[in-house]
Amino acid sequence: DNDNDEQCIRLLALHQPTASDLRFITTGLKITTDLERIGDNAVNICERSLELNEVPQLKPYIDLPRMAEIAQSMVKDSIDAFMRDDTDLADQVIARDDEVDLLNYQVYRELLSYMAEDPHTIASATRLLFVSKYLERIADHATNIAEMVTFMVKGKMIRHVETKKRGT
Repeated sequence: DNDNDEQCIRLLALHQPTASDLRFITTGLKITTDLERIGDNAVNICERSLELNEVPQLKPYIDLPRMAEIAQSMVKDSIDAFMRDDTDLADQVIARDDEVDLLNYQVYRELLSYMAEDPHTIASATRLLFVSKYLERIADHATNIAEMVTFMVKGKMIRHVETKKRGT
């Protein structure tokens, strides 16, 4: 992370890049922050998984693996979009965020009902809620990267437009 930052700063200082190159370098600097947060969330998922492995499985896991699959593909595609200047792929990443948000809400509602019906499930259900939230945050960071790709390629910010469109 620091090597990437130092290399970007060196490029800025020594080569006086043009507008598109400057956007590429600054986007690279910004993306490292999102990638670091993705890594933090992945570590948190591993920690909750280790805890969950110590107790019987609360229910068959269906939505969480689906969320993980989508979030993982979003991260990969957002980085690919950055490397290829591909705004169409970036747009696809942004569109998938809604699916992850819906799955997160579905998991939340289902686990809340488990906890209400049987207080013994609270510890496991809470850990699963955390995993769901971490996956949702990973998808959000991938979306941030995709939005930055659009800015880098087109010189146009889309975060505010997308936020208004989603109604948040």
